[in-house]
Amino acid sequence: MKNSFKSLFTKLCTLFLIFSVLQSCSETPDKFFGVAILNTNTISDFGTPRLAKQLNDNTIEYPDIPSSKKKGDEVSIVVQNKILYLEKVLKDLNALSTNTDDREEIKKQAIALYEFVLPVYKNEYTTYAKLCDTKAPQQQKDEIITSIEKKYNVEFERRLMSLTALGKEFATENNLNVKWD
Repeated sequence: MKNSFKSLFTKLCTLFLIFSVLQSCSETPDKFFGVAILNTNTISDFGTPRLAKQLNDNTIEYPDIPSSKKKGDEVSIVVQNKILYLEKVLKDLNALSTNTDDREEIKKQAIALYEFVLPVYKNEYTTYAKLCDTKAPQQQKDEIITSIEKKYNVEFERRLMSLTALGKEFATENNLNVKWD
């Protein structure tokens, strides 16, 4: 009797330990939401004239302000830092656990979104940055930005809206206090 109680106790402790480990492998809804959904704020201006202007504004120098003198690589550095951040987000997304179907779909769509924009930053936006840094003619810069907008913006918006819709459902289901302004 004593051995069977000890054996049962051991099995229950083992099950409890396994259950605890499995539960701890899953991120909290808040953390999952932050990585998979909130990080998209950093790319929400992708393919827009607003992003182009923001990048180009890094080249502005003011004659009366010596500290505004540029080295000629400011935009390239901004784009390179963005690429590094996007790669980090992708790594974080891949590391997320998906113990439910909704998490699996959100993770899949978030990864696809970042894999969609990353090559554009590495290619077109890097080229645009070099043009900005070398103070190339505006027409040359406009051609690249127009090309990005025409080639990628519609698909990007579709993907972002789909992911956002899933994010809204996830936030509601998990009682996350999110403002969608």
